[in-house]
Amino acid sequence: MPNAETTGPVCVAIDFETSGRESYSACAVGLTRIQHGQLQQTYYTLLRPPSSRVLFSDIHGLTWSDLKNAPTFAEKWDEIAAFCAGVDFFLAHNAPFDRRVLAACLNYAELPACDVPFLCTLKGARKALRAIPSRSLDAVCRHFSIPLLHHHAASDAKACAEIFLRLKALGISEAQMLVK
Repeated sequence: MPNAETTGPVCVAIDFETSGRESYSACAVGLTRIQHGQLQQTYYTLLRPPSSRVLFSDIHGLTWSDLKNAPTFAEKWDEIAAFCAGVDFFLAHNAPFDRRVLAACLNYAELPACDVPFLCTLKGARKALRAIPSRSLDAVCRHFSIPLLHHHAASDAKACAEIFLRLKALGISEAQMLVK
């Protein structure tokens, strides 16, 4: 029977877009599942943030008219949790940000905290790709020729998952990417 040592960990790359400076202001989430060392599926949803004030439209292109009829994080949590069931790790490029947003959204929605550990592909890229001048998501995607529609949560999550697999192939371990 296969195990995590032979097939690799089950991971979900997660990317949030936020509408404001508050960590609980998620307005979109993208998830990409990795199982058996391969990308399996991607999930994406818009989320109605707690405030109608959307500060970062210039970054992610989302406006209040896009978000006002979207479900809240609390309303989508069961779907998100089901997609993430059985994961060993969450992955994110700049994982402290996405971990903070997830924790804040769960807290704001009065849902139980999530104790799944996070791996950071930015941290892994800093170890593996010292020759490139920037290890930002878009720069790493260019380096690896990974398609990216930057700041679209589904595209960012899928790109992060691809980066994780490339970093693993370069010998970067989960322990080297673990966020403490």
